[in-house]
Amino acid sequence: MLTKTKEAQVAAAAGEAKQMTMIQALRSALDVMMERDDNVVVFGEDVGYFGGVFRVTEGLQTKYGKSRCFDTPINEGGIVGAAVGMGAYGLRPVAEIQFADYFYPAYDQIVSEAARLRHRSAGDFTCPLTIRMPCGGGIYGGQTHSQSPEALFTHVCGLRTVIPSNPYDAKGLLISAIECDDPVVFLEPKRLYNGPFDGHHDRPVTPWSKHPLGKVPEGYYKVPLESAAVVRPGKQLTVIAYGTMVWVAQAAAEETGIDAEIIDLRSLWPLDLDTVLESVKKTGRCVVVHEATKTSGFGAELCSLVQEHCFYHLEAPIERVAGWDTPYPHATEWAYFPGPARLGAAFQRAVEA
Repeated sequence: MLTKTKEAQVAAAAGEAKQMTMIQALRSALDVMMERDDNVVVFGEDVGYFGGVFRVTEGLQTKYGKSRCFDTPINEGGIVGAAVGMGAYGLRPVAEIQFADYFYPAYDQIVSEAARLRHRSAGDFTCPLTIRMPCGGGIYGGQTHSQSPEALFTHVCGLRTVIPSNPYDAKGLLISAIECDDPVVFLEPKRLYNGPFDGHHDRPVTPWSKHPLGKVPEGYYKVPLESAAVVRPGKQLTVIAYGTMVWVAQAAAEETGIDAEIIDLRSLWPLDLDTVLESVKKTGRCVVVHEATKTSGFGAELCSLVQEHCFYHLEAPIERVAGWDTPYPHATEWAYFPGPARLGAAFQRAVEA
């Protein structure tokens, strides 16, 4: 876990900070790394001239040229396959899958090639590949632009899976991912690109320009992979969350008045298990939340780990709140999305059991 003191030291070393959206923070991370290391290349569908569908890569092609930031055909398998080869030959590719929903054609390359290269070559080759994927719902994207497929990556040995919840972490984690010699799947919650979202879709959006975590150092700094953060200390129960659900959990805690300790995992796998266990052993109660479908979701692994390591500390059954086991619905998006009301009800059940 990165303490507040260490985070302050890291930020100070990175120079002057400015307010950024998550989009701008991610772009800043790419800019910093492309300037520091000529081996860092960025590519994907529309990432070059157009600057990406969400504008994360805007201006990078103009600054670094078409050989380091370039467009690809609409071929996810080809994008990742080329990136694996680049990584094996010494480059540090950052490949973008335009929406996480479209990574499936590339899954064989991710699992059979990227994740296995170090092992199958007995360490002679590594695959320092970062695959960026905008993920999650809350944007009326329907079933083909709203998926949260993180569990399909955490199951694969040899992959790292990361998902930030704010601009500061997004930049620091992306820099760490690019410098990592293992392949990293870097999931970006679309609903958080321009501001924190607490699940109340009928309220005005709070921009990152008005939030402390929107203040991001302009220079180089890292947030270590495998480091969770306690974003809200509490005594009554532990909430394990990541991505957009970190903000929904905070809203649920405020609305119920329950003194919940909220952990932002940041790195799903490898997992900062020590931070999770320390919290659950303190509170004796645990709620796990994610946006992805419930069955075989990453929450099941979290529940299992907590049960395995904290059985004698638990005062109540572990609660799990997730998306329904259906394709992501367009017309009933907010019934599917795990909002503060559903999560708050789980808090109540946990503390009253």
